[in-house]
Amino acid sequence: MAEQSVYNEIKRRIESAKRGTLFFPDGFASFGSSDAVRSALVRLCRANILIRVAQGIYYYPKIDTKWGSGIIPPSIEDIAESIAKRDKVRIAPTGAYVLNLLGLSTQIPANIVFVTDGSQRRVSIGKGKGILFKHTSEMRIFAYRSQMMRLIVTALREIGEDNVTEGQMEIIKSHLENVQPEDFQKDIQLAPIWVRKKLSALI
Repeated sequence: MAEQSVYNEIKRRIESAKRGTLFFPDGFASFGSSDAVRSALVRLCRANILIRVAQGIYYYPKIDTKWGSGIIPPSIEDIAESIAKRDKVRIAPTGAYVLNLLGLSTQIPANIVFVTDGSQRRVSIGKGKGILFKHTSEMRIFAYRSQMMRLIVTALREIGEDNVTEGQMEIIKSHLENVQPEDFQKDIQLAPIWVRKKLSALI
């Protein structure tokens, strides 16, 4: 297939997708050679149809039509989830990022860490920022029925038993309202004993 045809096919595929979709060159492998695909993606970026958010990751930008503020960038979570889906692996946010997600800390780390049952790697996103996938053999992290419970338990483990403040426990209590009682009863069994005690005291 000629380069122009590859470009037209890829452009058609992208423009028929939902805005906010992330694309990888591998997804267009059936359209032509890797060089032709790469060339088409570069041209689409120059034409402002796509945005390259990291090496080998392209974004069909979502546009803010309500406030007119322009392009809405993809979240770190969106990028990480797309990579996990492509690689057919499971991931879970961890570290200081989880504290920020739950409003337990205002600090946003430059490197967002996810544990994965896949291989360890780092993806650079912008200057000095990135996503770090750390391999874990602790499979119970992927066994939670409630994503909120997984975040809460991860956050408490990150803070540490002796460092949790009353203010933080109040915030956690408000998040627990979003957990179904049957999910709580199952997921609490996956938490360390000290976390179980603290969370059970809030219910």
